[in-house]
Amino acid sequence: MAYQADISRSNPGCFLFLLDQSGSMADGFSGAGHRKADELATIINRLLASLVIRCSKDEGVRDYFDVGVIGYGSNVQPALAIGSDGTPIVPISRLANSPLRVEDRAQKIPDGAGGLVEQTVKFPIWIDPHANGGTPMTEALTQGRQALTSWVQQHAAAFPPVVFNITDGEATDGDPCHAAQALQSLATDDGEALLFNVHLSDRRAPSVEFPASDETLPDSFARRLFSMSSTLPPHLQSAARQEGYVVEDGTRGFVFNADAAAVIQFLDIGTRPANLR
Repeated sequence: MAYQADISRSNPGCFLFLLDQSGSMADGFSGAGHRKADELATIINRLLASLVIRCSKDEGVRDYFDVGVIGYGSNVQPALAIGSDGTPIVPISRLANSPLRVEDRAQKIPDGAGGLVEQTVKFPIWIDPHANGGTPMTEALTQGRQALTSWVQQHAAAFPPVVFNITDGEATDGDPCHAAQALQSLATDDGEALLFNVHLSDRRAPSVEFPASDETLPDSFARRLFSMSSTLPPHLQSAARQEGYVVEDGTRGFVFNADAAAVIQFLDIGTRPANLR
């Protein structure tokens, strides 16, 4: 069965994040009280820190994953300011050692007596928020495919790359479906690349999470994103069920009209490896 390859230092996995940084990301995020661009940057920085912790052992950060971020708005380019070669994908140990800065942020934690207490924590920053220009999603998907082409050639036995496209609007550079299909056609011996799509909400309305069909989706834009999304492999179906989602064999990695909590939950499920050694 595909999507079962072990993930190890000699056979790492790969996560690539495509982040909408268009002008509309300056709009408010439903239920969050902040700009979508700011909330998304915080979510991605927290996720990257979580991945670093997941790979941390006594001797340091083990390279179980390669990680990349591409932003698309006024231009399309790697969003991690690491190294000078312009590559969007780096080993996670390199990411861990190269944040832009580390900020002090307030965070509420359990006080041991059923309440919460505010505490200052160190928060590494790799991605700053941006909100400019159009939504060149097609070009972002194309650059993602280009970056992953060499990765799959170098990691033929690896778990296939997992790509997260996070956007709040329609592509402004043509129909992205062909570029999405080209990206998904990349494959290792363990299966084809996975493309998951997240649509961000700017209004209080029900979200559609992990659908198995497009019947409940409100418009052609939502249905297009659904059609671009990969079917969840078995281990991610199990992870979604564990979090209380109704999952069928045809369930896809897609959430429409997501608020901040839904985005965090979706990315947490989507980044769970099948077999980490």
